[in-house]
Amino acid sequence: MSDRSHSLPFDLRSLEIFLAVCEAGGMAAAARELRLTQPAISLAVSELERKIGTELFDRTVRPLALTRAGGLMRQRASALIADARQIAPMLQETEHGRVPLIRVGLVDSLGRSLTVAISQHLKAKAEEVSLLSGLTATHASELLTRRLDLFLGVDDLEESPGLERWEIVREPYVLLINGRNTHVRTLSDLKKLAACVPLIRFSGRSQTGVEIERHLRRLGIEPARSFEFDSPYAVAAMVSAGDGFAITTPLCIAEAKLSNKNLVTEKLPGPQISRKLTLVARYRELGHIPRELAGVVKGVLQAANIEGLVFEG
Repeated sequence: MSDRSHSLPFDLRSLEIFLAVCEAGGMAAAARELRLTQPAISLAVSELERKIGTELFDRTVRPLALTRAGGLMRQRASALIADARQIAPMLQETEHGRVPLIRVGLVDSLGRSLTVAISQHLKAKAEEVSLLSGLTATHASELLTRRLDLFLGVDDLEESPGLERWEIVREPYVLLINGRNTHVRTLSDLKKLAACVPLIRFSGRSQTGVEIERHLRRLGIEPARSFEFDSPYAVAAMVSAGDGFAITTPLCIAEAKLSNKNLVTEKLPGPQISRKLTLVARYRELGHIPRELAGVVKGVLQAANIEGLVFEG
């Protein structure tokens, strides 16, 4: 007798039915959509719940509402069905050496530097390329839920299994000040600056913002809260306008692309901190594409000759 202890508690058809009920808002509407009988839909959902061991819908309200387990199931089932539907086209395209779609998440501080290079490299590898710029935390989540195929940013998924990664570059955090301010050379200077000039913050939703706040707390520095932004340009622009100072990185400054003589970059006084940017993908799903793309990215950044960057490998 075969060991069925690891059998899946569902098949793709039952997931399709479950998702149809979610979208339609009820069993009867889903039955019409799928051209099945309502009893058949109800039986499929009940059998799915029995095998999983928990209820997916709250049947005490109308229209049907998802339970917490049902909400999670909907998220994961959508990703599984989307992947399943891509299998046949992907297999057909591999005959021609191309995949149908590659979805890339790119940390916002690399948009100017890498958008064109990444897009041009991948157009030979895929029928369609989707490049999304934004916060690393969002990209990491979307990689795990299979809404992205790879991302380039700060790797906070080191504890997650089933991933492959290529370290690209490490860069220091630096001080960005308006030239009208006194030069900041020592930790004492930094504390005096923070006491009288607002800190222009990166969003607390970003890994960069989190690291900067953590570092300042270790130093015993608590600048008053004033402005917070989620883009390198906005942070640099506020410093340029004389509205405060910032702690940022060379790549963030390059992304802002502000040529203003009032902007001065200095070494961050006291203990040094840095961030590492890594290309992360699901293990072996895209063959050699992630490794090749990592090489392209590293070459572009090396050619940019931005002071302070240290390349891995």
